[in-house]
Amino acid sequence: MKLNQVLNHTNQVERSKFVNCIDKLCQDSKDDPELAKRLDMIDGQLKSASGNEITQLFTLIKKLFRKHIQEQIAIGGPQVSLLINILSRDGNCIATVPWIETLYSKEYKIIDELSSQLINAIDENESVDFERLSRLKIYRDCMSTAFKNDLKSNRTAKISEDERSILNTLADRLGLSREEIHAIEHAIDPIPELGIDEALEYLRENGIILINRRRAEIMIADEIVETLHDVFGKELHDKYTLRILRALSDSELSNILKNHGHKFRGVDRQEKIALIVHSGLSIRTVLAIDIHADDATQNQRKDRIKQLIEDMDLNIQRIGTRLQDRIDVLINYLRNTEEDEFNILSVSGYKELLDGLSKATPNVIERIRADFEVENKETLDPERLKALSITPLDILYLYSNDEVKTIRNDMALPKRGNPRTQIIESFASANDKLIENYHLLARRDLQGLFAAGIEIKEADIGLKFEEATRSILEQLGMNVDEDLRKDINTAKDKADIIVSLENDDVIIGEAKSFKNGQFAKYSSTSRQVKSYVKRCENNGHRVAQVLIVAPEFSADFIDAADMDTEINISLLEAHGLQKILSAFKQRRNPNFSPKLLTKGGLLKADLISKSI
Repeated sequence: MKLNQVLNHTNQVERSKFVNCIDKLCQDSKDDPELAKRLDMIDGQLKSASGNEITQLFTLIKKLFRKHIQEQIAIGGPQVSLLINILSRDGNCIATVPWIETLYSKEYKIIDELSSQLINAIDENESVDFERLSRLKIYRDCMSTAFKNDLKSNRTAKISEDERSILNTLADRLGLSREEIHAIEHAIDPIPELGIDEALEYLRENGIILINRRRAEIMIADEIVETLHDVFGKELHDKYTLRILRALSDSELSNILKNHGHKFRGVDRQEKIALIVHSGLSIRTVLAIDIHADDATQNQRKDRIKQLIEDMDLNIQRIGTRLQDRIDVLINYLRNTEEDEFNILSVSGYKELLDGLSKATPNVIERIRADFEVENKETLDPERLKALSITPLDILYLYSNDEVKTIRNDMALPKRGNPRTQIIESFASANDKLIENYHLLARRDLQGLFAAGIEIKEADIGLKFEEATRSILEQLGMNVDEDLRKDINTAKDKADIIVSLENDDVIIGEAKSFKNGQFAKYSSTSRQVKSYVKRCENNGHRVAQVLIVAPEFSADFIDAADMDTEINISLLEAHGLQKILSAFKQRRNPNFSPKLLTKGGLLKADLISKSI
């Protein structure tokens, strides 16, 4: 979840520690002219600033925030480091406190057991070669020295920020995994087995996490996760590492496990991949060293990375000539792909994908929960998955290559090409077909929809019309905020669409499909939208406009909307919205702003289309 969204889902008290942290860092960097300009815009009153303004300030002080995090991790000790490792994993950016306690307990047991095994193996090792146990011993001795240095000066033993940065570099050069690093530190500075409340409060005090008290829910923004990964030297999210591992051969997976002291004989492919991902190995080390035979030449290593890029069907034009260049290109491509992946399917297309996978493999939801460590009580719909930063492709990569081919065949898709891409495109085209026939959905024209090849129950038309409307607004570049809609909606009052604008402003959208003639139910519609407006305002949001979309409006409806003094209402006919989207797609650099939909009264789609 993006920082702006996290701030919008917490009240002023809950985000106060984060704001205080940003305020302090801003005061330390007043010489920055761009930062000074931003502070002047809010008169220096950060506590009353909007989520969007705070996010803009955070972007300007990102380097200072990184240094701040580095310092606090060093002071916080091993329990804080372990908690950060858990909270920054894919799927854990939103989680309840009891669930994090469960994950912490599970992680502690693994590290405690590994710590005993490693220390015994290091102490019993008599080899003088520079092999794995010797490298672990070097790291253990260096960490022990760093920890105990303070005792010489009669100070409390701890690892300082400078010492930790050196140890991180040493671990990277020695090719150690994050799991091994935690296990060795546990042997020197034991991690507490119980009680994470103080550590969580420490993270909150220092602006690393926010806690929604009402839900007992911890939230950590995507931008902060990226900063934490940078501090710990983690170049890729685990979900992208998983994709790379899926494209490797069994012998290459065994090579990785063998090089890091893991059992690999008699271990099936899926378990090998899970072991590698969880151990937290450097993906750069895996690609440069671990997957290759010891006697592989540099050219053979370069060719293997080139083949890997082709096998993963990545659209990379220039891969470079050196081995490290090719690894850089692969890592950077995957790091920059997340935003595009969210946009490959609309919310309705994402939902159709989940439904399709549930029919093909009934355990898809359980698989998502297991691989992304999502709590059982969570409802995993597309909105929640997007909040957890889980894209449609992430879900398809939970399946092995053989499984995904079987799913493609069961869906009767062509057998040529990348099966994951084919599955995604099949749901994208189904969604496109709904938008192409949006005017038929609006008029509830069941026969017309069947003639267009869309099989749909009449009872589902209203819901599909809402989903298609959301999808069109998303394609126009508007921030359709499903999380905010969930927060505001109740069992009685359920807004169809909420679009977030700048400065905590919103547009409330209502999609009204209607079978015969012109839509004329103003009194009931106005009661609905006024209740949504009230709930939004009670939640701290200003409603800039109410947008009602319908096939057509009666003259009485238009007049009543114009004369309503309580709320600002814009009316847009369905074929008009369709026309605006068509104009948007035809322009190379479209000039569309949500403000075009806030003029009030019956909007003129022809004029809006021309202005785009």
